[in-house]
Amino acid sequence: MRHSNAGKKFSRTPSHRKALLRNLAKALLSHGRIRTTETKAKELRGVVEPLITLALRNDLHARRQAYRVLGSHSLVKYLFDEIAPLFAGVPGGYTRVVKLAQARRGDNAPLAVIELIRKQGEEHTAKAGKTSKDVKTAEVAGSGPPQLPATISDEVQAEGETEAPIKSRRVRKKAEPVTPEVE
Repeated sequence: MRHSNAGKKFSRTPSHRKALLRNLAKALLSHGRIRTTETKAKELRGVVEPLITLALRNDLHARRQAYRVLGSHSLVKYLFDEIAPLFAGVPGGYTRVVKLAQARRGDNAPLAVIELIRKQGEEHTAKAGKTSKDVKTAEVAGSGPPQLPATISDEVQAEGETEAPIKSRRVRKKAEPVTPEVE
């Protein structure tokens, strides 16, 4: 029986598991969205969401606690100065886990995308990559607040598709030969 044993072990030692979740948290905070296995994404929520809550406190002790997890002064500064203001007034639920349709090639592990979500009420304009609120503030103040990458649903709307077939492999385009211009 698993009384009082929360969390997955991932067939790793406690120190290895801790390092894995810290590295995933660093990647998520720096990129805004990462693709990983479904189980790791669900466990990662328990690391990232408390970090964002610390960033909302925005005091010295909270910065030091965040540094203990992230281990990078620049990433702590980015978390507190750029990510936290996007979630001001939001009581929780800063991440979203979206399950992908195709499993990982090789071991057939179920994949998911975990991403930071924006506040409600900000509509995303796909062409500019900014919210309508940011466009208005950019016209008035000269620059809007920092933005997270677009969510998956925004990319689908930008492409004009109704369903979201997410491909696990990217197709590389062949390079076109460069022809010298003759004058």
